[in-house]
Parts: sequence; C-alpha cells; structure tokens
Amino acid sequence: MTLFVNLQKNYMQGLRLLILTVVLGLIICGCKKEKADTKTADTTLKEERTKETAMALTLQWLGHAGFKLCHEDTVIYIDPWKLKESPHDATFVLVSHSHYDHYSPKDIAKVRGPKTKLIASADVVAGESAGEAIVPGLTIEFDGVRLTGVAAYNFDKQFHPKANNWVGFVIEVGSKRIYYAGDTDLTKEIKGLKDIDVVLLPVGGTYTMNASEAAEATQHIKPKQAIPYHWGDIVGSLADAERFAELAECDIKILTPGQIVSLEQ
Repeated sequence: MTLFVNLQKNYMQGLRLLILTVVLGLIICGCKKEKADTKTADTTLKEERTKETAMALTLQWLGHAGFKLCHEDTVIYIDPWKLKESPHDATFVLVSHSHYDHYSPKDIAKVRGPKTKLIASADVVAGESAGEAIVPGLTIEFDGVRLTGVAAYNFDKQFHPKANNWVGFVIEVGSKRIYYAGDTDLTKEIKGLKDIDVVLLPVGGTYTMNASEAAEATQHIKPKQAIPYHWGDIVGSLADAERFAELAECDIKILTPGQIVSLEQ
C-alpha cells in the first residue's frame, strides 16, 4: 500500500512538472511570436514611411527666382540660374521669360537629360531651338503633370510688357496645385486664381510686385501656404521677405538658398 501511495505521489509530481513545462513553453513561444509580430510591424511601418518619403512632394529654393520640385520620379526645375551642380535629372524645365536671371542656357544644360521637356515662353523656345511654347491660358499635360500658363506682366513699369506673352505657371503635380508667378505685378489674372495650395511670389519690387502687393495677392488667391522669392540677389532683401510674412494671410515659409521643404502638409 505504501509503495502504491509513493508511486501515485511520484506520478502526480511528474504530471505537475509536465504541465508546468508545457505552460512555460507556450508562454515563451507566445512572447517570441509577439516579439516577431512587433518586429514585423515595425519593419512594415519603416518600409511604408520610406515609401512615403520617396513619394513626397518637395520644393527646393535654388535662390533668386529658381525652384526645384520633386515628386516620385518627376523632377521639375523652374527658372534655374546660378546652379553649382550639374545633376542632369530634369523631367521638365519651366522658363517664364527670356531675361537672363530666368533664362540661363548654361543652367538648363546642367539639368537637362536625354528625355527632359522644356516648357517655356515662345522667345525662350526660339533661343533654345527646342521645347514647347506656352502662353497665358494654355494648358499642357505630360506624364501626370499639368501646366497652365498665367499672364505675367507689369502695368506700371516697362520691364515686362503684357504683349510679350510671358508667363507664370500653375503646376499640378501629385495632389497639389502650385502657382509660380514669374516676374509680374499684381494683375487681374493673379487675383482670379482659385484652388491653389502653394504660391511662389516675388517680393523684391522694382521689376515685380513688392512685399505688400504680394501679401495682397494671398488675400485674393487664398492659398494654404506662400513662399517669397526674388530677394537676396539683384533686388530685394530678407527684410522684404519678412515684411511679406507679416502682411500675408496664410502660412509663410521663408527659405534659404538650397533649402528643401515638404509640401505634403
């Protein structure tokens, strides 16, 4: 009888040990699976963020009146001038008019690749013997990018006659509508623009609208964001950009030459 009791006790102890081992094993496996799931989730999140970054719409101020827009595989240069590098990465080069600080053949050559499309005022296209001319009111669409010419001219200065058909651009790329004004006063065409997410406006005066006139433009256009240019070289100063920021009725970003910002907010 005593032997039977001892055997029974040993059996119960062994069974308890086996159950405890199984439970501990399940807990350890569960922890490992949870860690693996967490790692997988973290990896997926990082991959998604990397993909989003690659697809993000970014804007770089090249200085003076030049900009670079990037979205996925599309690279758009606007009035490139005084570039320090030669990336040859342009999908599109947009040139508003033929003044030397906007139309620079050597800078176009620095960004032009074998498939680059030049979209510019007629006198620039003639100067390059290449590209497609755009005039105010004309819309051109390539590879998911939509470009509309907007009249850019002076009405109380002689520098940019309306008869020249020089332009600014409404650029539709990604999910945004971006307006680049070119060299212009505050015209009725600008006042009539609608549904613009980001405006790029000259603020230096003399040849274009000044800071207060550019600020008034934001009252008419009602963009989400505005970025001043045409300051820091030839004409205009940081004070003009800051004055614009004080008066404008939207979010303002004052960039330094070379600075890149996301337009996805």
